Amino acid sequence: MKSRMFWTRQVEAVLKEFENTGEYSVKKKYIEEKNGSISEYYLQVYDWFTKQSKNYLEISEELRYPIWLSLEEEYMLQPTEGAIILELEIPETEYLIINNEAWGYRMNYLYIPLNDKDEKAHNQELIKLGIADESSLVLTDRGNFYPLLKKKIIDSWERIYTTTSLNPKEMVAVTWKLKASWIRRVVKYEK
Repeated sequence: MKSRMFWTRQVEAVLKEFENTGEYSVKKKYIEEKNGSISEYYLQVYDWFTKQSKNYLEISEELRYPIWLSLEEEYMLQPTEGAIILELEIPETEYLIINNEAWGYRMNYLYIPLNDKDEKAHNQELIKLGIADESSLVLTDRGNFYPLLKKKIIDSWERIYTTTSLNPKEMVAVTWKLKASWIRRVVKYEK
C-alpha cells in the first residue's frame, strides 16, 4: 500500500494518548476547550465536513472531527510552547487532500468559484440583488428568498474535494485518526 509523509502540530498531551491507546482522534471536548465560545461554529462545520468526506474516504462512525496535515515540511505549522510537530507516514486509504483556499470559503459560508471569471460573475449577481453579506443566504432566513442562489453556494462546497492545485501551499490533507505506528519523528518546541 502506498503512503505519504505529512506534518501536523498537536498539543503534547497527544503523546500520552499514543502511549495509552496507540491512536489519537479529536474529541468534541478538545474542540470546545480550544475554541471556547465559538466552538459550536467549528463543531457544525466539522460535522458537515466529516459527513461530506465520507463520499471520498471510509471514515468510522466514531471518528467525527478532522486532523489537519501539511503536505510539505516547509509549509507546516511551526512548533510552539506546549505543542509538538509529528512527522507521519500515512497510508493513502487514511487521508484526503483538499483545497485549503476552497475550505476557507466553506468555513465562511461563501460560494467557491471555479475560477476568477466565475467569481466575478457571482459577485456581480450578489451586487445586482443587493446582497452585501453572502453568508446570510446560508445562515439566515434570507436564503428562503433566493433558494437557487443558496443552493448554488452550498453545491459549490463540493469543490473542496475536486479543485486541485499544483501549488502545495494551496492544498492540505486531513485524516480522522493518527496511529502511533505512523510517527516517524517528533519535534518538540525549544526556546
